[in-house]
Amino acid sequence: MTEDFGVFTPRHIVEELDRHIIGQLKAKRAVAIALRNRLRRKLLPEAQREEIAPKNILMIGPTGVGKTEIARRLARLVGAPFIKVEATKYTEVGYVGRDVESMVRDLMAAGFRMVMEEMSARVREDAELRTEERLLDLLLPGLGPRPETAQPGVVVPAPQPGAAGDTREKFRKMLRDGSLEERMVELQVSAQSGPGLELLAGQQMEELESAFSGIANLFGGKKKKKSLPVREARRVILEEESERLVDKDRATAEARERVEQSGIVFIDEMDKIATREGRGGGMDVSREGVQRDILPIVEGSKVTTKYGVVDTTHVLFIAAGAFNVSKPTDLIPELQGRFPIRVELEALSAADFKRILVEPENALVSQYRQLLSTEGVELAFEDAAVDALAAIAEKANARTENIGARRLHTIMERLLEEISFDAPEMRGAKVDITPDFVADRFKGIFESEDLAKFIL
Repeated sequence: MTEDFGVFTPRHIVEELDRHIIGQLKAKRAVAIALRNRLRRKLLPEAQREEIAPKNILMIGPTGVGKTEIARRLARLVGAPFIKVEATKYTEVGYVGRDVESMVRDLMAAGFRMVMEEMSARVREDAELRTEERLLDLLLPGLGPRPETAQPGVVVPAPQPGAAGDTREKFRKMLRDGSLEERMVELQVSAQSGPGLELLAGQQMEELESAFSGIANLFGGKKKKKSLPVREARRVILEEESERLVDKDRATAEARERVEQSGIVFIDEMDKIATREGRGGGMDVSREGVQRDILPIVEGSKVTTKYGVVDTTHVLFIAAGAFNVSKPTDLIPELQGRFPIRVELEALSAADFKRILVEPENALVSQYRQLLSTEGVELAFEDAAVDALAAIAEKANARTENIGARRLHTIMERLLEEISFDAPEMRGAKVDITPDFVADRFKGIFESEDLAKFIL
């Protein structure tokens, strides 16, 4: 904790976000301060710690300007459980659809997967040894006893003396050399279950799913025999052995602690449910109901999941929306009060588009260079050509719907469509992307309003 406190200063957090997201300094500073306050809170005595709730954030800005990416990168930076949900997929209690508590269940499931992956990585060496022995048992039935794998940390037994042991060691060497990868073995695998109970969301379904899971475990689950090549059998067995070596109760407790203390929920399309009672009919009633259902989750409540009860008091909620039709003040006052930090994200300019094309670690220009290099084709982008592409993106967003940086994907695909198609026959070629090349690919598009809407 002390080490994290020294590393994750607000300035460092913003610098890390700058590596992937262009601009939007206000939003980056807001999330950096929110994260830093979490770390500060952990250093306080327990009595004071419980009194300090996270300051939830409302991001306001058009689509494609980096709202989701800021939240996702922030969570990845600190290894926090994270989920992105759309406010529009939830319905008020009493309507058919997903209830808002399912976002907490989804967050807990994400946290559990994260912890399980970390713990599995720690026991991977033991799991690989056990996997090798099980594969040898399958390849050589009856030759040499199978090692005891029920207890974690058991070392693989020494090879048996005589012909059987020698044969086993020869197969072990062949297995490690990769010469048996296509050999078929018969393996007991878990039978695939039918459609999940997630289709019928709600707390009752969560409890029902847990009950069915418990019954399945009680009777050992449903198994069936399947013939698989060694390379696939190794993956299946490795997953089984890793699962056996990991203490699931400990993983559940750690995941719940991590979710409650550092979980992040990103609620997108908040503007779509921003309506007040009496201002409209039809779906508006349900939308305000969704707001009222979200309120206790954001304020802090206890939600039952199949991993236990999760307290949302210290989960950080980041809401976002364009708010081009509705306004943040159209949210019910109680919900507005639970998002005290509001940041407005700016629409992207041609200068921003140019930086997005070339500066981030995962810049689009770099991605397309790497993709076509696999075909032996080298792309060389002139600086003026990148300027032209950025200007086209800005113009397209101004004339049609403003979809932000996502417009660049459409533009890059159109620009390189012919090269991508012909690349297998162009091995060894170098293609210069010049302003003239760009102008030729987008000739006449803006002369027709309808054409621009359909193509860009």
